[in-house]
Amino acid sequence: MKTLVPAVVVWGRTAPSHSITAVMITDDQQTIVTGSQEGQICLWDLSSDLQISSKEILFGHTASVTCLAKARE
Repeated sequence: MKTLVPAVVVWGRTAPSHSITAVMITDDQQTIVTGSQEGQICLWDLSSDLQISSKEILFGHTASVTCLAKARE
């Protein structure tokens, strides 16, 4: 038996200009972090009613972002 997994859109009405290769959500579940094949890291606001809006794009990596992890306090 095949299980269908629905696609999840994380950018609203307009897709970002990068290929998402990694996804992480913060402990407070208010921010989604995505890494891209182009080396960008994007921060997205996640509202309590599950609306997602872009917050910031961080540049500087010269290689693909293939993994994301939170820092220890």
